[in-house]
Amino acid sequence: MPQRQRIRFRYDADVDALHIQLGNSKIVESDEVKPGIIFDFNAKSDVVRIEILDVKRRLSKADLKQLKVSSRVIHA
Repeated sequence: MPQRQRIRFRYDADVDALHIQLGNSKIVESDEVKPGIIFDFNAKSDVVRIEILDVKRRLSKADLKQLKVSSRVIHA
């Protein structure tokens, strides 16, 4: 049975950024794939984190309320 991976969401209100952690590998490279959306890669070129900047501009108020939870884990 394949191991389940934890996906962690964290909203940082101080900088208005959403961090989506897909793995625990060391980040060796980052690429801004679209303005304000950054993918972080490990040594195998796997995406291990996604950072979304200016979240308040991108999401509705209802969606922002859901992000107020400091940390959330989903098993994928």
